[in-house]
This record gives sequence, structure tokens and C-alpha cells, in this order.
Amino acid sequence: MAAKQEFSRELKSRHVQLIALGGTIGTGLFLGAGKSIHLAGPSIVLAYLITGTICFLLMRAMGELLLSDLKKNSFIDFIRTYLGESVGFVTGWTYWICWITIAMADVTATGLYIKYWFPNVHSGCQACLLSQFY
Repeated sequence: MAAKQEFSRELKSRHVQLIALGGTIGTGLFLGAGKSIHLAGPSIVLAYLITGTICFLLMRAMGELLLSDLKKNSFIDFIRTYLGESVGFVTGWTYWICWITIAMADVTATGLYIKYWFPNVHSGCQACLLSQFY
């Protein structure tokens, strides 16, 4: 029989930075940033800086929380522990719905980019093709 495989949490700083970079750079960010910069001007950089700092601090806090109890696998487990099973259930499903919504927004933004570069490609073909990647 094979020995029981143990998992360990050994992400280095560079791993976390690349995961964060991959999570923040999306097609919707580029599509939305252009319009925001056009409307607000260079002051939008300050808004992005403030929002990015808040997100950074939030992710650091969640990382510390997850490392405080290695038996917990996600922030949903902490919500279930401290706020109750029903709040954890609602939060888990809300989190899932948010990810589905984000995926659909990315498909829409990617479709707009494809339509810009290839105006003769039908929208239905784009949706079928893009749904295979998400």
C-alpha cells in the first residue's frame, strides 16, 4: 500500500505574487480601465492605488487567518466556525455566484476584443469558442 500523502503549505513569496498578479489582470480590467481613465483622467491612478492597497491588506489578513488554523481550507470554513452554518452556506453560494458572474463578464469582454480585431466573426461562434476556455 502507498503511504498516506500529506499536503504542506509551502508557498513562497514569489508564488503568492504570481497568483495575485494572475488574479488581478483580466480582460475586464483592461476594458474597464480605458473608459475609466478617459472619463476621470490621471486621478484614477490614485483610486486604483487606494483600492489596491485595501485589497493587499485584506489578502494579507486572510492569509494570516488561514495560517492560524491549518485544518481550515478556505475563508468559508472560518465563517462557518465563527458566524454559524447558515451564514457560511449563504457566503459559499454567494462566492460561487460571484465567480460565475466574473467568468461571464470575462467572456463578454473577450468577445468585445475579438469583435474589434475580427469584425466578421459571428458572436455565436465567439461564445462557443470562449466557453470552452472558461
